[in-house]
Amino acid sequence: MENFEQFGIQIPEILLPRKKELNTWCVVACDQYTQDFDYWKKTEEIVGSSPSTLNLILPEIFLSSSDKKERIEKIRQTMKKYLDENIFDLPEKEFIYVERKTCYGRVRHGLVAAIDLETYEWKPFSKSLIRATEATIPERIPVRKEIRKDAPLELPHIMLLVNDSEHCLIEEAGSEARKNPPVYDGNLMMNAGHVSGWAVKSKEAFEKISSALEKLKRENSDGEGNSFLFAVGDGNHSLATAKAVWDECKNSDSPDLNARYALVEIVNIYDSGLTFEPIHRVLFNCDAFKLISFFNEKLDGELVEETNENALEKNVKSSKADFGFVFKENESQKYFRLKTKIQELAVSRLQPLLDEFISCNKEIEIDYIHGNEEVFRLGAQKNAVAILLPPIAKDSFFETISSRGPLPRKSFSMGEASEKRFYLECRKLFSADRLSVNP
Repeated sequence: MENFEQFGIQIPEILLPRKKELNTWCVVACDQYTQDFDYWKKTEEIVGSSPSTLNLILPEIFLSSSDKKERIEKIRQTMKKYLDENIFDLPEKEFIYVERKTCYGRVRHGLVAAIDLETYEWKPFSKSLIRATEATIPERIPVRKEIRKDAPLELPHIMLLVNDSEHCLIEEAGSEARKNPPVYDGNLMMNAGHVSGWAVKSKEAFEKISSALEKLKRENSDGEGNSFLFAVGDGNHSLATAKAVWDECKNSDSPDLNARYALVEIVNIYDSGLTFEPIHRVLFNCDAFKLISFFNEKLDGELVEETNENALEKNVKSSKADFGFVFKENESQKYFRLKTKIQELAVSRLQPLLDEFISCNKEIEIDYIHGNEEVFRLGAQKNAVAILLPPIAKDSFFETISSRGPLPRKSFSMGEASEKRFYLECRKLFSADRLSVNP
């Protein structure tokens, strides 16, 4: 069997449910719909009394709930119950090749694997194989540690990106895997699409994966022996939490080596089914012309007034690093575009300047918004300035992080909420007997 340690990954022992009733077993990532109690209530109604990953996670909408401690304890007990009651098939040492068709008709391809947390680092300007894409907020880690610590199982909603413009890794693994029937295949709840998975465990598949990883590691090297092989696309704080739990565990009297690894799905950044959407900004209580002048000076840009929202949207969308400003002056709607010569991802330059501007204008409030329609709706409000960001350039993604460190918070979104990863595969984490010492 191939040795994948040099690439920071391990062939995991995958646990799949015996009953492949994916419509009730699978639920969306815990960090979605964080302001939508109705979504999670509907999820509970669909699941009912069926075995489900819903009973193995804590949706983040409940992170601040008064019964959080009881919920976490119930999660651990349910994990143990599912293991004791043979809810799962026997574990299989394999990767899983995944095809996820979303409700938008896009098909995303992935490879479920375990990554070695010793090869991951979230801190800025890391030279590790696996790096964070967005700034990690350390204050968000402790509450998540409560959930992972001593948990008998782990479930992945983390998605890693690989910089594979020639499609030699996941796509080649898929061509081998699809020679056999899928190990699961079904629809996801609430019209979230369809998911299929194939076991990847043949010698031929392992050789193709190893060869592709060797090539990618070499191509993504900085010339000093440091390779940037994987970037965290979704679940950055969850992976940082796994790292923190392992760092504590490895220094304990009885380290559990399972905790050294974390289950993830690897996705090619150039996958046609993977959409990157910019997250726009809106500033309230802000002087629009003061803001625009500040950015124009700092970025040495060229300011153009557009005639309407369609022209602004079209020109920003077709640019690599132009910004749109939407605001109201008296009763007149204004549309300005700041043309820049920025070569890296535009948001990596925008947010630091916004932080600087807001620090000197304490009355300003900022929010982060999805979708162009919201930009123009909020930009029509009094004393508000909405900032329209250009598309995320996939070919600049890894280079920007490598040279400038993790992107600022709220830089991009990988698709819509319903397109996020749904929990499905599991893996044993800590021994179940650790529950007896859990506080």
